[in-house]
Amino acid sequence: MIVRDFLIWMETAPAERRAEATHALCRAYLYADVDEETRNAMEAALTLLLDDPSADVRLALADTLGSSDHAPRHVIVTLATDQADIAELVLSRSPLFIDAELVDIAAAVTGRLQSAIARRPVVSHAVAASISEVGDRDACLALLDNPGATVARISFRRIAERFAEDFAVRDALLARKDLPADVHQRIIRAVGDQLGNLIVQKAWVPENRAKAVIRDACDRATVAIAAETETQELAALVEHLRVTEQLTTALLLRAVCAGNVAFFEAALAALSGAPLRRISSLVRAGRIPGLRAAYAKAGLPPLAFDAFAAALETWRRAAGEGGPKDKYRFTMQMVDAVIARYTNITDGEVNELTAMLRRFAADQAREAARDFAKAAVAAEAA
Repeated sequence: MIVRDFLIWMETAPAERRAEATHALCRAYLYADVDEETRNAMEAALTLLLDDPSADVRLALADTLGSSDHAPRHVIVTLATDQADIAELVLSRSPLFIDAELVDIAAAVTGRLQSAIARRPVVSHAVAASISEVGDRDACLALLDNPGATVARISFRRIAERFAEDFAVRDALLARKDLPADVHQRIIRAVGDQLGNLIVQKAWVPENRAKAVIRDACDRATVAIAAETETQELAALVEHLRVTEQLTTALLLRAVCAGNVAFFEAALAALSGAPLRRISSLVRAGRIPGLRAAYAKAGLPPLAFDAFAAALETWRRAAGEGGPKDKYRFTMQMVDAVIARYTNITDGEVNELTAMLRRFAADQAREAARDFAKAAVAAEAA
């Protein structure tokens, strides 16, 4: 009787009053202790309100029922197809949607509704994958900013592929603690390419010089990324670098001279096809004949082998003494050991590697000076 009287009153009441009454009916449906007949009547009334001509009434439905797992499912599903501000409320909050529905909806809608799905309290791998594949820039940003979103490696990769040139998306990707190393490196490469193109367009320096500077910067960043990458993640980073033709001799030698031998081992295993365990054994035991064979199978330039052998010998000696005590001096020892092997060689590629190592040593010296300055300032402040 009460529900019937409510519906009769709704036919003539002004829109503002109808919206207030809808809020009250929704709360009663969710929280009141009523018999089954009354609850069924309430549900029927809520269903009829889906046809109310006032958006405020339908918005009241979405606002009150949107977060509840006890709301009538057909009401929520219908509200998800209403105008954007109404659909956004239920798509961003309702626990009644299953992943398959959200995936289909994300593919069918655009703009703010995709973002609403990306902002849900919990976003599964499947839904995140859908957003990363078809979501617009704002939806992908919302996904990356959502701590409740579980984003798989392939989804991070797709977002980077689609929006790596967008600075806001790049920042959001780099802010994620779970960003895979290969995606991190992809972003660095994209930034480097953008910067290189700008330098060439503006004619600030000759093109060859610009490319060399950008390549050095990318290699330096890649080595830093590899140094912070968990061992089990190195294979993915190495594969990405191999496929994108960035796994160069210079990059590997830079990594070894920086003391990142695990990265070199992962790369040599990938390039040679030998098991990582065997490569690690050869490197760490200093078994030169076996290491030379694996190096040759990897397709790396023969003339550069002595450079790697010299750097690894220095690394093993430092490791045997408990590890490097001073990062800068350790790097200089590595670089000096390598350059000493090539004093009388004039091969072009070797000269290129030597020049790269000298630049690397200079970079390390500047970094060491900065660290010293920071420590001095901190000690003074204390």
